[in-house]
Amino acid sequence: MSPSRLHFQLDAQTPGSRARAATFRTLHNEVLTPLFMPVGTQATVKAQLTQTLEDAGSQILLANTYHLLLRPGPEVFRRTGGIHGFMSWKKSVLTDSGGFQIFSLPHSRAMSEEGAAFQSYLDGKTILLSPELSVETQKAIGSDIMMVLDQCIPSTADEAAARAALGITHRWAARSLAARGDSQQAMFAIVQGALFPELRRESADVLGAMPFDGFAIGGLAVGEGKSEREDVCELTAALLPEDRPRYLMGVGTPLDILEAVHRGVDMFDCIIPTQVAQRGAVFTSRGYLQMKRGVYKFADAPLDPECACPTCTRYSRAYLHHLAKTGETLGWQLLGQHNIYFYHQLMRDIRASILAGRFLELYRAKREFLHASDVDHPTVQQKPSRKKLRTLGDYEIHTAWEGWANIRQISSGEIMHARTAPMEEARRLYVEQSRLAERLSFAPRMDTDETRLRQMEPLVIWDVGLGAAANAMAAIHCYEAQAASGPVRPLRIISFENDLDSLRLAFRHNREFPYLRHAGPAAILETGEWQSRQHAGLSWVLVPGDFLATLTAAPAPPDLIFYDMFSTRAVGDPWTLTAFHKVFAACAGRAAELFTYTCSTANRVALLAAGFYVARGRNAGEKTETTIALTPAAWQASAPGRLELLGAEWLAKWGRSIAQFPAGMPADEHPSFARLILDHPQFQRA
Repeated sequence: MSPSRLHFQLDAQTPGSRARAATFRTLHNEVLTPLFMPVGTQATVKAQLTQTLEDAGSQILLANTYHLLLRPGPEVFRRTGGIHGFMSWKKSVLTDSGGFQIFSLPHSRAMSEEGAAFQSYLDGKTILLSPELSVETQKAIGSDIMMVLDQCIPSTADEAAARAALGITHRWAARSLAARGDSQQAMFAIVQGALFPELRRESADVLGAMPFDGFAIGGLAVGEGKSEREDVCELTAALLPEDRPRYLMGVGTPLDILEAVHRGVDMFDCIIPTQVAQRGAVFTSRGYLQMKRGVYKFADAPLDPECACPTCTRYSRAYLHHLAKTGETLGWQLLGQHNIYFYHQLMRDIRASILAGRFLELYRAKREFLHASDVDHPTVQQKPSRKKLRTLGDYEIHTAWEGWANIRQISSGEIMHARTAPMEEARRLYVEQSRLAERLSFAPRMDTDETRLRQMEPLVIWDVGLGAAANAMAAIHCYEAQAASGPVRPLRIISFENDLDSLRLAFRHNREFPYLRHAGPAAILETGEWQSRQHAGLSWVLVPGDFLATLTAAPAPPDLIFYDMFSTRAVGDPWTLTAFHKVFAACAGRAAELFTYTCSTANRVALLAAGFYVARGRNAGEKTETTIALTPAAWQASAPGRLELLGAEWLAKWGRSIAQFPAGMPADEHPSFARLILDHPQFQRA
């Protein structure tokens, strides 16, 4: 690969992580990574002075070619000597190409091989933004780092659409390089490929063969879930050259950034620091604070006791609450100033920890609070009124843009069934994959005593994470439909849940959750058990409390497990190796199958280490894969070819993963754990 215009130097990388610290030099300054770039779309970071940004530690600001092409226009930059003098900024500027903004105008643009034709929002004129025009504009702007024009599509697009966009992106990248000519401005390519690993590999290979100065991971934070974003980020970063900066575009929250650094990313940008400040919110060492809350009205204390920014050292929470409540612009400015300082301090702390070889220690410590709400003044339930409240405890009703209702956990921000209607996801992921209808139906002939006895015994479902009861009700609906057409095997559903507020809230609003208009949920909420009056073989019981503490008290071992707990971000214990050891033991040697929405490497390797066989599950909503785990007896009894076990390709991914070993496992135990996985019977079959 040709020499980089940025003179990139890798300073350190943490053992056990892909986190790395580096140094490179632009036309204006030395840059230390990892770093966060505040977004100054129109040559200004909203409500912030450039001096404030410099004092906070900003090294690079991001500006947008699409917007600056329209106003003030490239000629202004040519006459004024470029963006640095124009906006009074002495350090570096990175200009986005405008590809994402074009993507955001689906009804006002037309894509072709030549470029993206769109209508100006200023005067309605049609403009063809080609790779050449994008680069010409960025050269006039005078940015230190130019981005190539790419075709951005939703991360959840199908493979055909993703492949077509990938071809255009690669051809536009080559045209962008040619258009740069001998300019000393650096240029980054953008790796695309939606959620398809093979397309991401292809994109990294094609673009990596071209003489770019850095590489961006594009096409994320545009529809996918958090776990999928992290998996694609990890995969793509590992494919990129070691001697070039890696930039994750448009991501994200402090926790998102921490996770991406762990996966090998160097550079980040996002509008979040100033966007949430405009709404009165800040990130602090005490969690995420919404300053409009009345609890801060008399709070004569600094915003963040551990922060040395000008906002925290001069102004009280009470004053900032007042500014936020009255909508004063100064409030937006001061809160934004703090958020940007907070982001930069996080990056400084991360870099220092990498250089000192203790990043994993910092990673574990910061994960504990970066996603939390105000730890000193947690949100409490308001007094009920005659009007039905749309919140209860830690839950609220959320309406998806497609129109259906689901439940959101306030503390973690996680939404149950975020991208698919609750009953649709329950049916596809749990009922259909488990072949529940087939299992419930009597065989046409009962040839043996064993078959007859098995069909007289109840089929037992463990519904782990009752939530708003979508999975349990999908199973009940399946049973009732099968019973209407012929004899069925008895079904016993055992639900585990430690907080019924999500079900109570959904049940109160059953106009929006019509599947709860049934006798079962009402009985579960009232007495904890339900026996169908119409079908003697159908029953449902609740086991309240923490699942790992109560699973041994379950009234029967499982045949099927619907494992639908909140993710590791919200609750870590149910996804550990210890947890899956307990679940495996509870199966008591039975032919039991476990179904779950996750496809994360960490969760799959924990299932394998616990003794399960692990197979790929079908896609569900935003996830291209889910997971099916089987006890050895279940695998032996399963129909050949029905399931695709994880194989050599997954083992190779696991070997590259930062989640190769359980969190907290001592390094001296890693070799024996690796041997346990490599010697697993399912990997000895080939």
